[in-house]
Amino acid sequence: MDFEKVFKFLLEYFETHNIRYALMGGFALHAAGYSRATADIDFLIHADDMAKMRELLLNLGYELIHESEDVSNYKGLLKELGQIDFVHARREYTRNMLKRAKEYGILKNKFKVRVLDTEDIIGLKIQASANDPKREARDWADIEQLLTLHHDRLDTRLLREYFSLFGLEHKLDTLLEKVKNA
Repeated sequence: MDFEKVFKFLLEYFETHNIRYALMGGFALHAAGYSRATADIDFLIHADDMAKMRELLLNLGYELIHESEDVSNYKGLLKELGQIDFVHARREYTRNMLKRAKEYGILKNKFKVRVLDTEDIIGLKIQASANDPKREARDWADIEQLLTLHHDRLDTRLLREYFSLFGLEHKLDTLLEKVKNA
């Protein structure tokens, strides 16, 4: 995947068409100070903006490989276009995540992009692991690393709210104790 090429056209489109978005996934982890390999680009995008994105991506040579009320996945017909995944912000929680997103430089500061706050990255990783048990090990490793890096400046009230949505408050307490004693 040619990340620079894809980010260039996406960010220009987001700007000119007032698309409400925030970067999540592997690139957001990097912005939060934790790097791991990624093969795609993941965005949280306002649900009302998805029709515009669908039209753009289909016209640029992407194939819609999955779409539901909550997510959509596009794969480029050319390898350089790669895969782009979207979570549709249609509920209050995810729309508030979009509002909290802040601008960061990515790809050696070549692009300025809105990125989810660390707490919101963690919240979506909790949800992803609950929805797909195959992701559990990777997502919980990412969560633990983010907590280790940022435990002293995180909004624990918001984190507790995310963990409690899935009945995992005890897991937050265990992880916070672990990272504080590390």
